[in-house]
Amino acid sequence: MCTLVLLRRSDNDWPLILAANRDEMLNRPSLAPARHWQDRPEVIAGKDKLSGGSWLGINDHGVVAAILNRTGSLGPVADKRSRGELVLEALDHADARDAAEALGDVDPNAYRTFNLVITDNRDAYWLAARDGSKRITVESIPEGISIFTSQDRNDPTKPRVAAYLPLFEAAAAPDPKSSDWSEWTRLMADRTGAAYDEPMCIVSDYGYGTVSSSLIALPQSAPGAAAQWRFAAGRPDITEYNAIDLGEPITAVLDS
Repeated sequence: MCTLVLLRRSDNDWPLILAANRDEMLNRPSLAPARHWQDRPEVIAGKDKLSGGSWLGINDHGVVAAILNRTGSLGPVADKRSRGELVLEALDHADARDAAEALGDVDPNAYRTFNLVITDNRDAYWLAARDGSKRITVESIPEGISIFTSQDRNDPTKPRVAAYLPLFEAAAAPDPKSSDWSEWTRLMADRTGAAYDEPMCIVSDYGYGTVSSSLIALPQSAPGAAAQWRFAAGRPDITEYNAIDLGEPITAVLDS
């Protein structure tokens, strides 16, 4: 079960802050975020070497997309398409609104169940393909803190949400301009579970756990404004975050 934390503040210089821990089988190979796809040169994303798709990415227009599996749907099956394709398809679009509209029309039965988050510095959407659903549910993500795991947004029945939502709401927000992510990196690396038996950073004895972590910030449109992506290529409690080279400053959708 991966975890994605989203902070939306439309009136802030950084209207979108995102943190995500990827939880996966430790032997599933992947590549750190980069421009891995020749047919999608505008996309920077982590690459799952097993399926060829991605769990999290950004494009040169400033659209971010992330996929999380829902309860009971870890891993691939022979008769379903890879959910990692959906991240790349979302990043084919120049803004989050168009991407959410397009991906909302895909057949949910072609994939195992998922939560798909698509956002830019203006809009943010949550697409849910639930077990047995005939259509994908598309919802706008409100201002403030949202946590996504394997169920619904801010689902109070999930121990990780119950443990960490109040902690993130109380924590000082990251300041990407000064590179201060300290309180969020501490929470993303936490293994205590905050008195719940479901920590943010997972270590197990059965070959499953947190394999990487990301911190992303999207700026308001301003001359020279550039998105940031910091990536830990391992458990964030023992692995340093390093900046991903995104190239030239991304053109924010608010410029259009």
